[in-house]
Amino acid sequence: MNDNSAHVTSAHDASLHVRPMTLDDCDRVSEIRVRGWQYAYRGLMPQPFLDGLSVERDAERRRARFRDGGDGVTELVAERGGTIVGWAAHGPYRDGEVRTGDAELYAIYVDAAHLGTGAGRALLATVLEQCAGYARLYLWVLKENARARRFYEAAGFAADGVEEPYEVDGVPVPEVRYVRELGVTSA
Repeated sequence: MNDNSAHVTSAHDASLHVRPMTLDDCDRVSEIRVRGWQYAYRGLMPQPFLDGLSVERDAERRRARFRDGGDGVTELVAERGGTIVGWAAHGPYRDGEVRTGDAELYAIYVDAAHLGTGAGRALLATVLEQCAGYARLYLWVLKENARARRFYEAAGFAADGVEEPYEVDGVPVPEVRYVRELGVTSA
């Protein structure tokens, strides 16, 4: 894990700040992630699959990965009034098992009760700051997830035409790749 101890405060909301995730945050982050899947992917993925997601199992896996060092993954949380309201993870772009010289936003989730409050934008702004040394920032989003696609497009990302088949319990839920150029060029 990247131990960037700087706290980032949203310019729009002084009570909102983004900080590095700690081991103690794993339970809340897992709750946000699992409930985020159940909220965002309702109607896009089979409901029995979504209903079967477990906050407890996700937290166990998250704690184990966190203790192992995270493989170059930086995890951030957004807090408002001492409560974690969002989570993001980023790191090297994964092209299969190969790491490239670009960055990837692996995930960003905001508690459904805090959608539209600036937490997602603050997390994404911090990710962009931390990835400033890369030429590009990639992310994958479900093709049918219109809300997420609008969020990323409003932040300057564009679909680059690459699609990846993805299947959940026999149901195709393809992903599309988005990219944002960060302005760094290789020498």
